[in-house]
Amino acid sequence: MRLTTAKNRRPPAFTLVEVMVALLFLAIVVPVAIEAMHVASLAGEVAARKGAAVRVADRILNESLVLTNWNNGTQSGTTSEGAQNFSWTLTSQSWPQDAMQLVTAEVKFSAQGKDYSVKLDTLASLPGATTLNMTQ
Repeated sequence: MRLTTAKNRRPPAFTLVEVMVALLFLAIVVPVAIEAMHVASLAGEVAARKGAAVRVADRILNESLVLTNWNNGTQSGTTSEGAQNFSWTLTSQSWPQDAMQLVTAEVKFSAQGKDYSVKLDTLASLPGATTLNMTQ
């Protein structure tokens, strides 16, 4: 029987097979993780632009209601928020009930080579129109 001493004991180390398996694992996992981060970044950019488009649509809708210019036919234009440009359209159409109009602000934008749009709607009464008071 041979006794091992501190002089002839080898330090623990990885074998060549273990190192090759670890490298193969990294070669598979790293590109997948990078692609997942890229997709998440693109989705975040689209979500941020949609949020900005909603703010633009809300601002256009509110301004048109305050200025009462929403019933002057279809209006359109472009506006920017930060470094992003948005094209918008404001339309109104008759509401089937009461003397109301459905006012719609649609904002269009592009992100990642695709076109998107956001619509916000509200009801508004025509200037000078009387509304029924249903209180008792």
